[in-house]
Amino acid sequence: MTQDAQDDVEARLRRLEDRLEIQQLFVDYGRHLDRGDFAAFAELFSRDGEILLGPIGRAKGRREIQATLEAALAGRIGETVHVVSSPAIELSGDVATSEVMWTVLARTPEGDLAVTMAGRHVDDLVREEGRWRILRRKGLIDLPDPGRIL
Repeated sequence: MTQDAQDDVEARLRRLEDRLEIQQLFVDYGRHLDRGDFAAFAELFSRDGEILLGPIGRAKGRREIQATLEAALAGRIGETVHVVSSPAIELSGDVATSEVMWTVLARTPEGDLAVTMAGRHVDDLVREEGRWRILRRKGLIDLPDPGRIL
């Protein structure tokens, strides 16, 4: 194999690994949120990470992100399940942009699961200390339920 071919294979492998790591970031986002592990949730963001989640709030920096989610979801852990899907990722070296769809399911009084909200997250991502992190996440609600937030 020529050096050019080897370099091409390595670049393609790196892009694939980057995409998989970013997709896992999205899965971890929903998982940490649903479990109420807000410290792990905040670690998904860069040091200067920012979250803009409409009625939930805005926060910048890991400490503020953790505190905002703890306050917004106090006493509500385990009530919802976040389904994250359809990631569209654009890579450019150590930065990326993405849009991912999300759906929130919640228990009804009868114990069934019902869709209460759906929307998209529009992200700026950055590789920081060798790991992909969310630099800025803006939540957009496409299907709201005024009786349930998040």
